[in-house]
Amino acid sequence: MVVPSPAPPDPAAAKQAMRRLLRGARRDYVARLRLEEQAEFQSRLADVLLPELTRARVIAGYSPMGSEIDPSMLLWHAGNAMITTAFPAFDLADSPMTFRSGQCAEDCPVGGVQPPAQAKLVDPDLILVPLLAVDRNGTRLGQGGGHYDRALPALRAKGARMIGIGWSMQLLDTLLVADPWDVPLDAFASPDGLVEFS
Repeated sequence: MVVPSPAPPDPAAAKQAMRRLLRGARRDYVARLRLEEQAEFQSRLADVLLPELTRARVIAGYSPMGSEIDPSMLLWHAGNAMITTAFPAFDLADSPMTFRSGQCAEDCPVGGVQPPAQAKLVDPDLILVPLLAVDRNGTRLGQGGGHYDRALPALRAKGARMIGIGWSMQLLDTLLVADPWDVPLDAFASPDGLVEFS
């Protein structure tokens, strides 16, 4: 009797399953934090990243969704230091992600909020990158939309520094599988400190 060999695992399905697992773990972690603890951790994250502002002209943050850590305190410090702050923006849901300066003031076609369409387009030289997880090689696992994957290569070519930010539990000791289009992060910042990647 010939026993058929099992079908090879589907890498895309495996990655989606990992996203669900990590999204749930992050949500559960944040749900256990008191509001005062969340605020304290986000303040510590800003303190960790303050030295990065000395090298930045334009810093890109993001408007947090769900259980993502909030970078707004650091962006407030950047604004006070006369550093341009920017956020991801889309003309349409299938448009490439760009960065516009200013504050988020309108709905974003891919969810969340973004600066208004008339806000100035900018190329950030420091990008705070949201993530579900990152390993110690700087390989990032994002939400799966691919927006950062498509936007980061051109910015890296212009010399932008890319720092993933999140809760400390989002830094994995297990290595993630890197896709050919992945742009490794330069570092990961959490309330516990900054981890540089080689």
